[in-house]
Amino acid sequence: MEYDYFVQPNYKPKRDDLVCTFYFEPARGISVKEAVGRIASESSVGTWAKELKTETPTVTRRLKRIGAKAYYVRGAKVRIAYPSELFEPGNMPQLLSSFAGNIFGMRAINNLRLESIDFPEKIARSFKGPKFGIRGIRKLFGVQDRPLTCTVPKPKLGLTWEEHAKVGYEAWVGGIDLLKDDENLTSQSFNNFEKRVVECAKMREIAEKETGEKKSYLINITGETNEMLRRARLVKNLGWEYVMVDIVTAGWAALQTVKEECDKLGLIIHAHRAMHAAFDRNPKHGISMYVIAQLARLVGVDQLHTGTAGLGKLESGEGETQKLNQFLKSRFFGMKPVLPVCSGGVHPGLVPELMKKLGKDIVIQAGGGIHGIGTRIGSTALRQSIDASLKGISLKDYAKTHPELDTALKTFGFVHPR
Repeated sequence: MEYDYFVQPNYKPKRDDLVCTFYFEPARGISVKEAVGRIASESSVGTWAKELKTETPTVTRRLKRIGAKAYYVRGAKVRIAYPSELFEPGNMPQLLSSFAGNIFGMRAINNLRLESIDFPEKIARSFKGPKFGIRGIRKLFGVQDRPLTCTVPKPKLGLTWEEHAKVGYEAWVGGIDLLKDDENLTSQSFNNFEKRVVECAKMREIAEKETGEKKSYLINITGETNEMLRRARLVKNLGWEYVMVDIVTAGWAALQTVKEECDKLGLIIHAHRAMHAAFDRNPKHGISMYVIAQLARLVGVDQLHTGTAGLGKLESGEGETQKLNQFLKSRFFGMKPVLPVCSGGVHPGLVPELMKKLGKDIVIQAGGGIHGIGTRIGSTALRQSIDASLKGISLKDYAKTHPELDTALKTFGFVHPR
């Protein structure tokens, strides 16, 4: 089929069409029309050959009906509509292999970035969405009026399972709600998965009795798919409520399988986005974090890292983080909202700005910003910074009667880490 066929400026997307918005830059010598035609062709039914021996009049009519249509071009942006027949319901890898597959490697295109997707109800409802969402998570902790708090033991690797659990205890009694594994901690020789999870369960029980508060743990089960299922069952058997999955490195098929098992077990899924910047950091090429968030919510994670609105050490602008958070909390085919997680260079001095920009329905996660002044002191300081923000009191004034917060401000101030 000729590439021109795939460019239809007057086409109006049908109710069941999936529509992708791309940023594109044609290669030298390639016109805009040919470029968008090639994108639509390669991501649906086309090929470079002009004639096919297998093509009959019936096949030709079918291809024209289900082929993608580039119907809107404005500058370097194009919208392409894909009939839903091109996709297998409930199969996230197949969807991505279509509209985010070979097209990124085409020589006719210098740069290509998938920026957003408009899903038809027919496709969206073939996925399960979150089981717990924000309301279910808040119900677990009995906390409705403040951000939840979280910390990762630091250094991110190197602690034994006993040391890890001790850090967890200190954080919990200091006021932290959630202990979290770092993205690259699974089951190393110095910190075995089973031993860590068992030891943390012992420390959690003590911390809950001492504080009277619910505590939990984002346990990284990332690994080979069958091993992730085994670890999820172990987590449940030991009385935990959460698993954590590095969703990009584990892959969408693995996440879908883990989601099925976690629904049976009644486990909340915390999604870490490690490796996302390999796809989304270049504003001209790859896949946006917004798309990753869309896919993660469809599959059914309950929490997702979204950035710090430009305040922390990782690349995440204010507008991007706010857009992600708004989507995760928005109405989306009846699916429960996802709880955004702010992480990466967070410390107590940044809390008022974070809450001002992102609101209360977030998890505030601090690592070095807690452990850098002592785990228990840092955890208490983080809670105090949240309390001050909720009361409308400046951190400097609140610190006058709260020594832990005072220590944090003297150590970190209000600096934005890099």
